[in-house]
Amino acid sequence: MADSMNLHTVGDLLDHVPRRLVKRGELSSFDDLELEAHATLVAEVVSVTTRRMRNRKGSITEVVITDRSQHSEHQVISGTGDDQMTLSFFNAYTAARELSSGVHALFSGKVSLYKGKRTMTNPHYAPLDAEDDIGSLDVMADASSPIPVYPATAKLTSDRIAAAVKAAFSEVTWSTVPDPLPPGVADRHGYPDLPTAYRHLHRPPDERSWYRAKARFRHTEALMLQTALVRRRRAVNLRPARPLPPTPQGILDRFDQQLPFELTPAQRSVGEQLTEDLSREHPMNRLLQGDVGAGKTVVALRAMLQAVDAGAQAALLAPTEVLAAQHHASIQAALGPLAQAGTLGGDPEGTRVVLLTGSMPQSARKRALLEIASGQAGIVVGTHALLSETVQFFELGLVVVDEQHRFGVEQRDRLRDAGELSPHLLVMTATPIPRTVAMTVFGDLDVSVLEGLPGGRRPITTHVVGLFEHPRWEARIFQRAREEIEAGRQVYFVAPKIGEDDAVPQMTLAESVKVLAAAPELRARRDSAKRSAAGTAKSRAGSEAAAQEPGEGMISTRWLEELVEASPALAGVSTAALHGRLEAPEKTATMEGFAAGEIGLLVCTTVVEVGVDVPNATFMVVFDADRFGISQLHQLRGRIGRGEHASTCLLVTRREPGHPSRDRIDAVAATTDGFELAQADLTLRREGDILGDAQSGGRSTLRLLRALDDVKIIESARQEAMEILDVDPTLERHWGLALAIEAYLDEDTEKYLERG
Repeated sequence: MADSMNLHTVGDLLDHVPRRLVKRGELSSFDDLELEAHATLVAEVVSVTTRRMRNRKGSITEVVITDRSQHSEHQVISGTGDDQMTLSFFNAYTAARELSSGVHALFSGKVSLYKGKRTMTNPHYAPLDAEDDIGSLDVMADASSPIPVYPATAKLTSDRIAAAVKAAFSEVTWSTVPDPLPPGVADRHGYPDLPTAYRHLHRPPDERSWYRAKARFRHTEALMLQTALVRRRRAVNLRPARPLPPTPQGILDRFDQQLPFELTPAQRSVGEQLTEDLSREHPMNRLLQGDVGAGKTVVALRAMLQAVDAGAQAALLAPTEVLAAQHHASIQAALGPLAQAGTLGGDPEGTRVVLLTGSMPQSARKRALLEIASGQAGIVVGTHALLSETVQFFELGLVVVDEQHRFGVEQRDRLRDAGELSPHLLVMTATPIPRTVAMTVFGDLDVSVLEGLPGGRRPITTHVVGLFEHPRWEARIFQRAREEIEAGRQVYFVAPKIGEDDAVPQMTLAESVKVLAAAPELRARRDSAKRSAAGTAKSRAGSEAAAQEPGEGMISTRWLEELVEASPALAGVSTAALHGRLEAPEKTATMEGFAAGEIGLLVCTTVVEVGVDVPNATFMVVFDADRFGISQLHQLRGRIGRGEHASTCLLVTRREPGHPSRDRIDAVAATTDGFELAQADLTLRREGDILGDAQSGGRSTLRLLRALDDVKIIESARQEAMEILDVDPTLERHWGLALAIEAYLDEDTEKYLERG
């Protein structure tokens, strides 16, 4: 169990929650099965046949099962998929003996495709009407109780987990198990006690009992997380920080006077919040979220200028050198002479804005380090190079982190601890976060939201281009790009990978559609042949050749470059590529050339996802858009529509209509509202990994809690956490909760919460 499902203790086993319940007599719909994934289902046997194999010794037993009962009183409503599936057993004489027409059984195995039909090879099975301990799934107190179906693997099947859970219950002395949920909380919500909750989680007498048990454990999880976050916030609020009050007639006031536009009401409101936070003797810890193009950078710059006016330095940490260089250039342009103190033509009452990146020439780096250490540089913009031990700040007062999810916890922590006093922290994100998710993930941060867009922004029109059903549209894509460039605008072509080391397929995108569509079945045939060793040499060779077919892979920047070069519509267009494998000077030169309008078409990867600001770029084509997540697509789309001209984004896919990945791109095409898309994103992926995302790729910490579904539970738990900590700050009188928090938060999560 430890190897298969990471279940090491009895506690781990009892916390392994059934994925669903199946009523006895009810069958599982085959429509819900995913190809190439392990599945556990309840089905009825239609027929069993055994025959000798032709090309090898032994026999094969084929069991046809159905998700439609032959008895009307047990019939379920099936979807549009086939209602029968064939299971293949090799030399499995017990299957031929134990399975017969009309038998209901639990089947566990990998679902694959053979001749266009779903199948399983040598699945584990357990008849539901047998008498043996495992086969009968005799873990219920009542034969009419629903059957738990657990997350399982081929080696550790659902019924074996159920048997292990039954054995584990006999080993637990419940009087010695501390309950993390205080009695008052459990009573207030009508939850069962802890032993009953565990029994109903694994051996429920009915569905209602199971859902109530799960609600108790979700509430417990929410309370543990919120208690840790509230405790963290209160600890941060006790740390000392240098107050940075506003300075009348300082650089900030002069900057506001020279702004060529009016701040939006939202920008002013958030600015007032930041002014108040920075004036306090305890560090600001604020998350600033706003949709793409909402004007977060101006708000952050005003906060940095307030810090400079107060005699401190501000650091802006960007995720990439391209973005750091762009921030540096845009801040200098916005400030003008105010950013050139000490230089000819600079304002003597201004400050200096310094860029520090890892690829800078040694002489420029030394000069930047000296200005940072001496305090000449009021604003420092950089990447992870700012985190080097060689970087010494004169008086770091404010840290602004752009796109937090791209930095590790330790990196942010190192910069924040650069001075004797804790600097104020402002985290910016253009990835909209629903309120309950922000409460769950950033519960130790104050949250500000920039709503709306600054004036002058034109809406972006988004279309899904389905090459599967409309292969001729490929030529039109290149024609539209040419039209945009001839109108004086610029274009992005985005690919999901670089592909420098891959062979470029000698085919158009439309020609690759058929190969891509056939790939899953061909791959399934190949895998099935390998598993059973029954395939002929011809079929194996055919499968392997198909698996290597270039059309099965993702579109790369290299492939796009060759398609652009071969396209008559784009003949003579100035084109360049931008991706992560380029050297930093080459990336900078390419980006500067594009920003200056010297490059008409930029073929790139997601290196342009964040922060790149070229107002003249009005047309974007995202190829293989189904390979990207909703948030990524929304960020990419935000690179256009930044000027006065109307903009268009095309999401190109070779997937067939109805493919699950098309739900994502359809959602993006349907709206430009980032918060609405964030809700859709979390709904599609069930937001189980949101805390993991916040930890820069750590494993999921949320077990049962769902931020979208459990709004009331999270809000209630947060209030209860504050009430508990008001009377018991150290949790000495709530030792069950304290122990649970310690066990719940692994080392990485604890560091995340501790460092903010």
